[in-house]
Amino acid sequence: LKKSKYIDQIILNTDSKKIKKVGVDLGVDIPFIRPKYLASDNAKISDVIIHTLRYYISKNIHFDYVLLLEPTSPLTSHQDINNAIETLENNSDRADSIVSVAENISGHPKFCVKLNKENFIQKLNYKFFHSNRQELDKIFNYSGNFYLSKVKTFLRKKTFYHKKTMAIISTKSKSFEIDDKLDLFIIEKIMKHYKIF
Repeated sequence: LKKSKYIDQIILNTDSKKIKKVGVDLGVDIPFIRPKYLASDNAKISDVIIHTLRYYISKNIHFDYVLLLEPTSPLTSHQDINNAIETLENNSDRADSIVSVAENISGHPKFCVKLNKENFIQKLNYKFFHSNRQELDKIFNYSGNFYLSKVKTFLRKKTFYHKKTMAIISTKSKSFEIDDKLDLFIIEKIMKHYKIF
């Protein structure tokens, strides 16, 4: 974020004093500790963002865009951020937000099945798929690298996802997320191999 030529303010939103200290050491803005009602398992990230934006609005500080980076997707670079902002800016007449996606190949719904109580496979849809993957339509999933929106639109829609959301396709190597220790191991290997950070 610090290397991006477009970011005016970096805000760390957390309910952890330990994480706050890390943020302070890195020189980011932590205007408050996240309220408990926004730190529960049921809390929505959209409510966290709106709470933060309203805090700054109350201080008469206004932003054009809001960019969400999640700590579970650490492979986003400043070039990715610059590209996202430039793409949204260049398409601002027809798009209000932009998110990163990655092609979903191994998790394609046609390769998915259900299991019955005896662990026999059952069709998920109408029939079992047994053709080549080259015959599949390309589908994508949110890669988690970044979520960018015009602030006015986000406050109105309360989401990054709507009819005026564009996508930027992330590479497979950038779209790994940390959900468990194996993911962390893989991401550390990717970072070392590609000399990231």
